[in-house]
Amino acid sequence: MDKLRYQMVLHQLSERGIKDKKILEVMEHVPRHLFVDKEFHSSAYEDGPLPIGYNQTISQPYIVGYMTEQLHVLPHHTVLEIGTGCGYQTAILSQLAKKVFSLERIPELAESAQNRLQELGYTNVDVINANGWNGYKKEAPYDRIIVTAGAKKIPEPLIDQLTNGGIMVIPVGKLLFSQTLRIISKDSDGNVIKKTSLPVRFVRLVNK
Repeated sequence: MDKLRYQMVLHQLSERGIKDKKILEVMEHVPRHLFVDKEFHSSAYEDGPLPIGYNQTISQPYIVGYMTEQLHVLPHHTVLEIGTGCGYQTAILSQLAKKVFSLERIPELAESAQNRLQELGYTNVDVINANGWNGYKKEAPYDRIIVTAGAKKIPEPLIDQLTNGGIMVIPVGKLLFSQTLRIISKDSDGNVIKKTSLPVRFVRLVNK
């Protein structure tokens, strides 16, 4: 698996423009195959999403790398993740940030992700079973916010919970499995700047 992980980083990330050496290093070490069922272990390092149950997926490695790079996470940061899923993206973030709070609306996924992350030694993570649309006000504000589900519009609570100088990465689009990645940032005065990035395909962020 180590060789497959190295090839994934080389061909799917580095050769496609992911330049952050720390992210490349982390993704070379996090065992993606342990975040999917055994039947998908042989496909875990291929360039594509995989099912994780409950009509959810683990994102393709390139998208994980790209979204993480756009966040510019630093070691002192607290990160809010919306959509834990199997916990793979969470594990990547945990190696870059001081603390990660991750919200997952499906109880079974939240529980299994928390257990998996703890067993693998990613201990600076709290997985909370909650709908992510309204964020997690209890621990706000956050230096970085990442949303791994497609929203029809940018949730205002998430913008409110982003600290001045913070960055949020979120897929936005009205169609199912068809969104555009948006990079949201706040300057030191709290002014919001919105930029558009590449087209992506995510499951829907549920607003309820």
